[in-house]
Amino acid sequence: MNHTLSHKGEMPALKRIEGQIRGIQKMIEEERYCVDILTQISSVAGALTRVQDKILGEHLNACVSNTLKDSSKAERQIKIDEVITLIKKFRKNI
Repeated sequence: MNHTLSHKGEMPALKRIEGQIRGIQKMIEEERYCVDILTQISSVAGALTRVQDKILGEHLNACVSNTLKDSSKAERQIKIDEVITLIKKFRKNI
């Protein structure tokens, strides 16, 4: 029932985010203006959300879709419960 996808396509975005984090660290070390630091943090948060959205979309389109088509009623319910739990978890981060 565990269908796994490769998310290696997200590596360039994650490497950019890693660079942005290093940039924020440098800004803090250099005691840069608070608003500039906050702006960069917001940018990183947005970039992470985009990666998260892409992986969630792939999960729904592949893993969840396959389970709903090819599995027993019990396995389908498990997958539906998993999606509900994810939505609740993501909603807390808003």
